[in-house]
Amino acid sequence: MTTSDKQRVTLFLIPALLTHARAQAIVEGKTLTELVEMSLIKYLPKKTIIKKIKIIV
Repeated sequence: MTTSDKQRVTLFLIPALLTHARAQAIVEGKTLTELVEMSLIKYLPKKTIIKKIKIIV
């Protein structure tokens, strides 16, 4: 996947968590972006279904 296939995001993280993530990315030979993507892929379900709730008044 190229950079042009991706969307830039801004996250606010606890500084210690960011430091830990950066260090882990270095240990694994990955970029911070790759580490975050991999973590989200592992964490999120394969399929997300959003259902509209029917409100009865």
